[in-house]
Amino acid sequence: MKLPRRFFQPLATGAPAPFRDLPVRLERMIHFVPPHVEKVRARVPELAGSVDVVLGNLEDAVPMDQKEAARKGFVAMARATDFAATGTGLWTRINALNSPWILDDLFEIVSEVGSKLDVVMVPKVEGPWDIHYIDQLLAQLEARHGVAKPILVHAILETAEGVANVDAIAAASPRMHGMSLGPADLAASRGMKTTRVGGGHPEYRVIADPAGDSARVSAQQDLWHYTIARMVDACMANGIKAFYGPFGDFSDGAACEVQFRNAFLMGCAGAWTLHPSQVAIAKRVFAPDPDEVAFAARIVAAMPDGTGAVMLDGKMQDDATWKQAKVIVDLARLVAAKDPELAAVYKLD
Repeated sequence: MKLPRRFFQPLATGAPAPFRDLPVRLERMIHFVPPHVEKVRARVPELAGSVDVVLGNLEDAVPMDQKEAARKGFVAMARATDFAATGTGLWTRINALNSPWILDDLFEIVSEVGSKLDVVMVPKVEGPWDIHYIDQLLAQLEARHGVAKPILVHAILETAEGVANVDAIAAASPRMHGMSLGPADLAASRGMKTTRVGGGHPEYRVIADPAGDSARVSAQQDLWHYTIARMVDACMANGIKAFYGPFGDFSDGAACEVQFRNAFLMGCAGAWTLHPSQVAIAKRVFAPDPDEVAFAARIVAAMPDGTGAVMLDGKMQDDATWKQAKVIVDLARLVAAKDPELAAVYKLD
């Protein structure tokens, strides 16, 4: 564990100092792009204006014989678009730490486009030691290639060991941006009996007690509620962000929306989008409801300094509800800055 006085010191001579606070950015969707597929990569300049984050995926879903092509495709993609001008984040998901491609991923990408890269997503993080390794290596590469802005690290929570160490992972480095749920690999790691990528399962349910001859009501439950709650607590306690990961059934938009909304209500900042149809869902879900924004704005206006208590519409509002309202209003301002149509709906000063 790093000592408090040394926590924010650069880990290599010439590397940029870590951020004290995360940059304030809207990240409702992390949109995955396969950079080895040229026709998909060609659409990125247009795509960049409609999503919050573009992620070049180098890991799962990239065949072994296409790893180098994916890496070179990401570099070309990063050079072809001014992501900063559109307020869009540029991320990459590198290969796992136990793979033969990880070093080439980082060495080539940081040397070629390190100054444009915002976040490196690291798969299958199992403990703080994984973050420490990436932290040190990124600092050395930043120093070597003159990268002036620190590259942040995002961990995917997709093993049982990672879930057990979630608090230590969240606190491992000032480079930590956040975490995402990785349900498919996590299900395999836990020995769960499902082949679904995210979402619920029809056999995971509760049933009402018997009541005479009446039919017993049954309801499907959420396989991922516990893990998301643990992840959100660890992230919020350490000032970083939590994200829902992939929802694999592109044909079921309604179920995707429910999963995204549950994650949003529990504290997640966004979710992965693997298909263009999921972008609109994420935009809709990870933005606060206009009526809630209007009421939250009234609470904030009635208690400018967040102290005391007031009555609004017959309900008491105090410092605790002021904090809840402030979360909603601050998010609405971020959304309004990105989406002019919502700015008109929210009507915030």
